[in-house]
Amino acid sequence: MRELPTLDEIIETFELLGDWEERFGYIIDLGKRLPPMPESERTDDARVHGCQAQVWLRLEREGGGSDRLRIRAISDAHIVNGLIAIVMSMYNGRTAAEAMAVDARGILERLELDAHLSGTRRNGLEAMIRRIRALAVEMEAGR
Repeated sequence: MRELPTLDEIIETFELLGDWEERFGYIIDLGKRLPPMPESERTDDARVHGCQAQVWLRLEREGGGSDRLRIRAISDAHIVNGLIAIVMSMYNGRTAAEAMAVDARGILERLELDAHLSGTRRNGLEAMIRRIRALAVEMEAGR
């Protein structure tokens, strides 16, 4: 399995791709790179409500006592897995405080995802981002 690209690499690739058919193909390819999430972790407390597809998301600290965050997530829909990969590139490796300061809307606008996703996909993407921010707030409070 190939490693997920950085946010800068995703933005650069989006700019190089000619049309939205190619960009959606790239998003699906990103989703295929997600690490698996065991069925045992796909519980209701990990479920992101507000998504049309089923999405399970967990936010944890990186190993070794780090205060850096790591998202683990998966969906039952290919395109949503690709969107998860983009969201992971926005938040993974940041502290909780840094995660809360991410301009997710600005990034999505730069990628033009806000204009090219269906309303239900946009709502699901926003639900994932809200969930990550809420979990980051909890982690910051519980330091």
